[in-house]
Amino acid sequence: MTEAQEEQRALDAVELDGSQGEGGGQILRTGLALSMVTGRPLAIAKIRAGRAKPGLMRQHLACVHAAAEISGAQVEGAELGSQSLRFVPGPVRAGDYRFAIAGAGSCMLVLQTVLPPLLLQPAGQVSRLRLSGGTHNPMAPPFHFLERAFAPLVRRLGGDLQLVLRRCGFYPAGGGEVDATIVPAAEGARLQAFDLLSRGHLLAGHAECLAPGLPRHVAARELETVGAAMGWSVEAEQLRTVPTRQNEGPGNALLMTLAYAHLTEVFTAFGEKTLSAEQVAHGLVKEVRAFQKHEDAAVGPHLADQLALLLALAVFRQPGQSGAFTCSEVTPHTRTNCAVIERFLPVRFTITEAAGPRAARVQVAS
Repeated sequence: MTEAQEEQRALDAVELDGSQGEGGGQILRTGLALSMVTGRPLAIAKIRAGRAKPGLMRQHLACVHAAAEISGAQVEGAELGSQSLRFVPGPVRAGDYRFAIAGAGSCMLVLQTVLPPLLLQPAGQVSRLRLSGGTHNPMAPPFHFLERAFAPLVRRLGGDLQLVLRRCGFYPAGGGEVDATIVPAAEGARLQAFDLLSRGHLLAGHAECLAPGLPRHVAARELETVGAAMGWSVEAEQLRTVPTRQNEGPGNALLMTLAYAHLTEVFTAFGEKTLSAEQVAHGLVKEVRAFQKHEDAAVGPHLADQLALLLALAVFRQPGQSGAFTCSEVTPHTRTNCAVIERFLPVRFTITEAAGPRAARVQVAS
């Protein structure tokens, strides 16, 4: 591609179909993030067409507003329920920001939107964010997943992401609060892609229950059920009840953390009024067993989705690099995310699936 063609490409808007693939909010968030990374305008139609309530909801508007604030963007269509949006970014500015979602919308999804452009800022330009809203939401990465599973992969790239949970926020009350510090790669360095093809041997595992505002027996029954299934005990500190404030609830998140030699995975199940404590625990154990069955897989389906974008950013900034990982499952969510990334960045994903318990492989190269 000639220099003139490159310049023209940078001016051309990327037009996305929000009904593509799984048709959820990830298309919007990845589109916003990469619009800021590349400087290319974004035009998206049929936003969240695959959802029961299509269009922009409060948490999606919060992502749009946050992206506009850090990049000085011009925005059209940023209204509740809107199914189309035009976003023209300006230069991204590192700094100190506060982003809040009224209610319990996931503030972790706002972080997911602004992290890529802030991570690619020049060395020394650190950003500090105060995020308010939901911290543990179904259909969104909870705080502990980002802190334990995702942030270490950011560090492995050469940047840094530090997270502090100030207060939990559950649906429907919200009110959670998180501090995030985003540090670009050091002076003279660039993000470095890597291969993550094996999880390595299991070092430690534990389950913990957050149940603010609920009777104590809920956490006890959930942990007892997990302990019986996994062979874990309170005495070995493998079953833990996390101290929370009563006014942080009502809410219930049951988490299982597995620390391997090469990475950490975190799995979460959320309590519902229609489910018993035992059903919540059995659902979580089933998800973990499905991951463990794929012994040659490095990451689970949710971390695969997050890792695809991280590796693509590294390959984009340093052509000639490539990165790959194995995963227990390639979801429609991950395939859609990879397709959106390819629309913005000069990278290509190769996805190789295997039958039975064999791991799938995802590779990204320029």
